[in-house]
Amino acid sequence: MCTNYYAPGDDPGLNELKIDNFYDLYRWTPWKPEIYQDYDAPIVGNVDGHFKPLIAGFGFWPRALQKANIEKAKKEGRKPPLMRSTMNVRDDNLGKSPLYGPAWRSGKRCLIPARFIVEPSYPDARQEANDDWVLGPCVWQRIGVVDRPTMCVAGIWRTLTNQDGTDHHVMSMITVNADGHPLMSRMHKPFDEKRSVVILRPDDWEEWLTTPNVEAARAMLQLYPADEMTAEPDLPAK
Repeated sequence: MCTNYYAPGDDPGLNELKIDNFYDLYRWTPWKPEIYQDYDAPIVGNVDGHFKPLIAGFGFWPRALQKANIEKAKKEGRKPPLMRSTMNVRDDNLGKSPLYGPAWRSGKRCLIPARFIVEPSYPDARQEANDDWVLGPCVWQRIGVVDRPTMCVAGIWRTLTNQDGTDHHVMSMITVNADGHPLMSRMHKPFDEKRSVVILRPDDWEEWLTTPNVEAARAMLQLYPADEMTAEPDLPAK
């Protein structure tokens, strides 16, 4: 899972896509370097056959819209829905989910450029004789790749219409099971399910954005080799 990551600046170095630089996008709608839920961030989408840099909110169903639905349900005397975290979508939920399924089936896949993703780890966690866990301190880890300053995470996106009629893009990172992965299985609490975002290789970026074959796209949802990844503590700035 990933609910926080570092986005690149105006030149993420995605030369393999031969797209317009992110400079103009960053100049008109600058994003924060560290991305959290509902923050605007850069993505690359396939728009009318062209690879286009876009700004999208991190989370497929923004919290503001969820809260509005809750208030509407209360006023109508209905049971209000629960708030949901939609920054990540499970690979096994892509096709069947009412929320994510339409975007997945229609090929609304995107690349989410990231310098690092940030995940919690508990290196001192131990299990007592009574099976209770003693976690110890949480150490947040910056996770990247060894061969380039910017990686691309596999995502899906859609366009929402605001009350004023303007468009607002949103996106979510796709995750896969990470049991047994030498690095990602060490993230989160020992008893938590192990999930990882999908880091795509540059050679796969174009196919990910363009293939009309949903199953071919699904086959690309693989774990990145641990020996080609980096991890270091995400220390606060001094």
